Amino acid sequence: MSDVEKQRKNRAALQQRIRITFRDPTLLRRALTHASYLNENPDCEWGDNERLEFLGDAIGDFIATEYLYCKFPEWREGQLTSLRAELVRSDTLARFAAEIDLGSYLLLGRGEEQGGGRTRATMLGDAFEALLGALYLDQGLDVTRQFFLPFLEFHLESSAGAVLLRDAKTRLQEWAQSIHHEAPSYVTVRESGPDHAKQFTVEVRIQGQVRGRGAGRNKQAAEQAAAQAALDAISTPADHSGRMDC
Repeated sequence: MSDVEKQRKNRAALQQRIRITFRDPTLLRRALTHASYLNENPDCEWGDNERLEFLGDAIGDFIATEYLYCKFPEWREGQLTSLRAELVRSDTLARFAAEIDLGSYLLLGRGEEQGGGRTRATMLGDAFEALLGALYLDQGLDVTRQFFLPFLEFHLESSAGAVLLRDAKTRLQEWAQSIHHEAPSYVTVRESGPDHAKQFTVEVRIQGQVRGRGAGRNKQAAEQAAAQAALDAISTPADHSGRMDC
């Protein structure tokens, strides 16, 4: 079997696996082509996947943002931003790529092949983004969303997702213990309002430094708000048609 025939067979197998047939096969071929392949095949006519990766990064962010906005209508911006960052981080996308065995379909140079590129997380995450970009150009936003959403939903329902959805105080404590080797402390710095409608303001401190401040109708709510403010600070580092129904 020639190299061209093998590539065509691989693309057909991937399309069967994801249950989507590309109208423009060149887009899929480009999404699967790493720059190292072009370095060794300068006569290649279709280019590498870096531009599609750039597009897919934005499309993936949008779909994840839209999904979380609709799924968690009571969540604050910072909470949504933190969770989105976890859902579209390179390691998470690499797991999504592994679920469809995307690495086995990539076109790599010999050096990348020998260096384990097919299983490298950064390579897989980039290729998954390139696939999202190619799907968007070939099939539009609705089909790309239908492809991507099951990955997001399954991840949130998994044990990893359960960690992401734990309360803010628990997540902040885990972070503080892992980074600073001590638990956060919560200090009530203000109480205001009548007894039947008190407002509490709490600061969360780590190693004596104020990391967040929050307010609430009781101390527990204020502590959660302060913890979330700290998490938001830690995680701060980005007309569509076919809008998803919320």
